[in-house]
Amino acid sequence: MRGSRTLAAVLSSTLLAALSIAPASAQQAPAPAVVVAPAAIMDLRESADFTGKVVAIQKVGVRARVSGFLEKVNFKEGDKVPAGALLYEVEDGSYRAAVQEIEGSIGAAEATRELAVLERDRAQRLISSNTVAQATVDTANAQVKKAEADILRLQGSKQNAELNLSYTKIVAPFEGVAGLSSVDVGALVGPDSDALVTLTRLDPIYVEFPVSTALFLEYRQRALRGEIGRDANVELLLPDGTTYPKKGTINFVSSDVSAGTDTITVRAEFENPDYLLLDGTLVRVTLEQTDKHEVLAVPQQAIQRDQQGAFVMVVGQDSKVELRRVDVQRSTRGQSVIAKGLKEGEQVITDGVGKVRPGMTVDAASAAGG
Repeated sequence: MRGSRTLAAVLSSTLLAALSIAPASAQQAPAPAVVVAPAAIMDLRESADFTGKVVAIQKVGVRARVSGFLEKVNFKEGDKVPAGALLYEVEDGSYRAAVQEIEGSIGAAEATRELAVLERDRAQRLISSNTVAQATVDTANAQVKKAEADILRLQGSKQNAELNLSYTKIVAPFEGVAGLSSVDVGALVGPDSDALVTLTRLDPIYVEFPVSTALFLEYRQRALRGEIGRDANVELLLPDGTTYPKKGTINFVSSDVSAGTDTITVRAEFENPDYLLLDGTLVRVTLEQTDKHEVLAVPQQAIQRDQQGAFVMVVGQDSKVELRRVDVQRSTRGQSVIAKGLKEGEQVITDGVGKVRPGMTVDAASAAGG
């Protein structure tokens, strides 16, 4: 009997000790740790991203304009060649001979004309003494005109022959990069042959990208209202994820809409001295307003959403959490622009928001580590 009372007393004292300790341990539970960042005024110019394609300003297939066997190839594939550079030489013997033959014919025609002029002059002197008939004079004049016409015709033939001779030297029509040659020395080439080589001009270079009609009209209307500037910086993101070091300028906006995609084509021009931009490359195009645009913004991860819309968790000076409804105007560069609901300097939770509730006290640390 005494043993049972002793056991009851021990259990009772242990229970009372546990009950007395529980409230103390609950009060000592640490506040949830969160990371906060201030709502700040920053320059967040409006921007838009598009998928673009690099397009060479000039790109032609160089062809032979006369027939003949290829004698020389005077360039290395892939090299940059200046305008007028000699690319190919076609066998020109027959074309030189044609020029010489016509030159000989012109000499003979000029001699014929001189003889005709002498005969005409003689006839004109004799007609004054009624020695020859007028018909003889008329015939002499006609022979002079015929001789002059023959010379004129032959001179035209000579020009054509000289032009064909010049075509045996195939030159670069502009400065560019030579592609792969489709022919070798000894090949028979001519006007009906395929392109001998493709020449591409890469500096400067174009980037074309489609813009939806709705977005373009919205931009025009906002520009007319003075809400945004008319000018924009054009930046490129290359396929390897790097940013192209030079900015471009828009130099063309199409006046018609693509029926299949309801877009218009916009073109920008870029300097490309190092040939980083190659014809046909797909790139990411960013248009950014040139005018400074200061707005109130918070890190994008601070924005939460529910059925009622967007909100943030604000930590006050007393370290208590408040749910604040906000009007998010847009998001860019990892920041959300706040049109209404926050003031500059207010601290919003960017990390740990899932473990807090409005009214809770938290242990807040700055996102910047300060």
